[in-house]
Amino acid sequence: MSYEVKIPDIGDFTEVPIVSILVGVGDVIAEEDALMELESDKATMEVPSPVAGKITEIKVVEGDTVSEGSLVLLVEAEGGAPAPKPEAEKAPAAAVETAPTPVVAEAPAPAVDTGFGKAHASPSVRAFARQLGIDIVKINGSGRKGRILREDVTSFLKTTTAPAPAAAQTGMGIPPIPVVDFSKFGPIEEVEMPRIKKISGPALHRSWLNVPHVTHQDEADITELDKYRKEMDTMAKEDGYRVTLLSFVIKASVSALKEHWEFNSSIHPDGDKLIKKDFYNIGFAADTPNGLMVPVIKDADRKGLVDVSKELMELSAKARAGELKGPDMQGATFTISSLGGIGGTSFTPIVNAPEVAILGLTRSKMAPVWNGEEFKPRLMQPLSLSYDHRAVDGALAARFCVTLKTLLGDMRKLMW
Repeated sequence: MSYEVKIPDIGDFTEVPIVSILVGVGDVIAEEDALMELESDKATMEVPSPVAGKITEIKVVEGDTVSEGSLVLLVEAEGGAPAPKPEAEKAPAAAVETAPTPVVAEAPAPAVDTGFGKAHASPSVRAFARQLGIDIVKINGSGRKGRILREDVTSFLKTTTAPAPAAAQTGMGIPPIPVVDFSKFGPIEEVEMPRIKKISGPALHRSWLNVPHVTHQDEADITELDKYRKEMDTMAKEDGYRVTLLSFVIKASVSALKEHWEFNSSIHPDGDKLIKKDFYNIGFAADTPNGLMVPVIKDADRKGLVDVSKELMELSAKARAGELKGPDMQGATFTISSLGGIGGTSFTPIVNAPEVAILGLTRSKMAPVWNGEEFKPRLMQPLSLSYDHRAVDGALAARFCVTLKTLLGDMRKLMW
């Protein structure tokens, strides 16, 4: 029986370009095999096959744009086509990785990318060529079906007679880093970057260039909180989950965001207004074998410590297994990046624009603290708050941190 394969739920994205078709007519595929790659300004997504069978017709070509429900190919399904799933159960396209996009205007790239139909290359290779000031359509691909690989771009750079990229200016007037042939000085090895870093890197670069970052450093006394956390964690282990400091910081952050709403806002595209958000979705940086991913706990203000702890554990496990979907990483209003399990004393986290602030946590430490009469050992938690200075000024950042450290230092206030 012939089965029509359509684009599944891909979140809020519409008219998304097809950057790569991974199958051909006559190919035999299994259920969940990747059929094609889509690339929006926020994510690269693979479209999985809902059925097993043989491909009889492909309705699209690379460069076409698609939305949810677009017909892309026909499959002669094994054992007949499956019954359609209810709307609530439809699986979204698997988001390989996402990266937030700033709301401010982005300067044009130095090299002209003349279209998806004229150059067969992945988004990361296209970005690599643009960074070097190379027109990708001039490169002959050595990959499957003429696909242009990173190595092809590097080889083209070495043989071209075009002016050196170091002499060029980027769209923002910033000279790029000179390209150096390090093999002249000793043995080298080119190690492919994880896909997550290839996609998130340009977005972080955009945020760093577009957002005037300031980082405010402070400390919170979590001595009493940590005693209570350990008690909760002991009980939680019996039910199969853990309670970490991050759960408490998320709840404290929500309370601080309610008191200082500017940190839960975004700058309007016209630059003259702030978009005040009356919902509280907290993103958290999850360390995975392939790089950092940022799952989002939705409506954190409506969830208790136990619910937040369980969701943290579930989303972290999905991130490590590469099973996060697009909706799992969308809609954050504020982000927390915790390095406490690794170490450090402070750092400058990069704001995930269009958010206007991000909180960094490093390892807590015992320190002597003067209580007015004597020094007492207290467990102190470093806080690194980076913020967009267009939306938040230094005094407001200091007040936010005072609110946050007060909540973390007094369990009674945290429970309000």
